Amino acid sequence: YPNPFNPETTIRYELKESGPVSLRIYDITGQLVRELVADEQLAGHHQAVWDGRNASGQSVATGAYLYELGAGQLRIVRKMVLMK
Repeated sequence: YPNPFNPETTIRYELKESGPVSLRIYDITGQLVRELVADEQLAGHHQAVWDGRNASGQSVATGAYLYELGAGQLRIVRKMVLMK
């Protein structure tokens, strides 16, 4: 939230059980832009903020991006739009 966003967005999620979690941002071509979460997390509510920057700290271009949330067998992919 929000979507579309500028300059940052918050990705909220709930885990039903504790375990390894990954949250990655991809551009529309499938290239990895940034990994926000790669850690063990407890069950419950969590959030991560993406500031519209890549792994090198550079601002990314306006456009559509995907985030992929992985937790155990769960895989969720959602679209986000960065508008500058």
